[in-house]
Amino acid sequence: MAPGSRPETVEAAPSIQEIARLASLPPVQSAFRWFVSQEPQIAAWQMQLAGIPAPPFGESERAAWLAERFRELGLDNVHLDDVGNVFGIRRGLEPSNKFLAVTAHMDTVFPAGTALRPRREGTRLYGPGISDNGAGVAALLAAAAALQEAGIRHLGPLVFIGNVGEEGEGDLRGMRHIFADPHWSEAIASTLVLDGAGTDSVVAEALGSRRFEVVVRGPGGHSWSDFGAPNPIIVLARAIERFAQVRVAAVPKTTFNVGVIRGGTSVNSIPESASMRVDLRSTSAAEIDRLEMALRGALDQAVTVDGGRMRNGALTYEASVIGSRPAGELESNARILRVIRAVDSHLGNPSQVQRASTDANIPLSLGREAVAIGGGGAGGGAHTVQEWFDSAGRELALKRILLAVLALTGVAA
Repeated sequence: MAPGSRPETVEAAPSIQEIARLASLPPVQSAFRWFVSQEPQIAAWQMQLAGIPAPPFGESERAAWLAERFRELGLDNVHLDDVGNVFGIRRGLEPSNKFLAVTAHMDTVFPAGTALRPRREGTRLYGPGISDNGAGVAALLAAAAALQEAGIRHLGPLVFIGNVGEEGEGDLRGMRHIFADPHWSEAIASTLVLDGAGTDSVVAEALGSRRFEVVVRGPGGHSWSDFGAPNPIIVLARAIERFAQVRVAAVPKTTFNVGVIRGGTSVNSIPESASMRVDLRSTSAAEIDRLEMALRGALDQAVTVDGGRMRNGALTYEASVIGSRPAGELESNARILRVIRAVDSHLGNPSQVQRASTDANIPLSLGREAVAIGGGGAGGGAHTVQEWFDSAGRELALKRILLAVLALTGVAA
């Protein structure tokens, strides 16, 4: 194959044999060796990242750190956008304006003030966010570094993105902003999302969700002298009990969760308000709508019926949407999915297509090609302060990511 020639057309996906040929190229083999020899550096990046707070809407310090790493790795036009997403560009040999985006979210679920003391024991790393998404960001940096160190000449351009707002109340705000920007919405041809640990899954189906902040309010009072006044905590509890009886579909899979309850000031005070946060998820938008109606019905009944049994004032409630993630699904013959499958076949890596809620929800809901895959190794305790990541075998995922990137952009011989 002549230097600069493309091994496949834009529409076609490479065969397993073409992936094998790609993997055999000397610069690619050099990158594979780099992944193994530089595991200490990759783990060091991961530990440094996990030591920087990145609560929802508070990712700026981590973004500054990542931007500096992008510059060190030779990426061009490193910059932050209006919401704090970090971009770094690696130009291809061809004059194309259609980018492959490789992304990893920087934020964590942990609130400001959470103690961050990442530590290492052998191949295991410990700390809040060390796997979700320390593993994804470490893989993002490793891919960019290996391309630079091995001198790999890819044809199409790449944009590496560390995005904000994937977790919880962030509600995918970083990815929403990227695809609402006319420049990037037009320029990004496909998106490879790096999220968490592992190599056994390909998220090609976007799980939809809707989240609510429910606040019940009443007059409040003293537990003795105002006994009988409507108690928002009791009414909220009765609403939860009613809602918990709702039927949920197994097919399509549908779930609900009451994840946060707040209210009250002291044990001998009738609270003036109580609140809860509710998460509804389904592969079907209709099922989410049905659950929302059931939730509001349970609240209506608890407030009007149970509140009416109490004296000294009425109750009110508000149920506000605090998050809504769109559903979507990749076509079974989409090029990016065929590339991942060919790469997995070459590497002997068994994987399954799964549905989950990730940054890929946004491009998938817009009918764009996107998948989310793991950064390798193994992880556990996600979203807890006991979170851990084991880097043993991480190089399999890094090879997978690199081969997918090169198969999607094309590579010069």
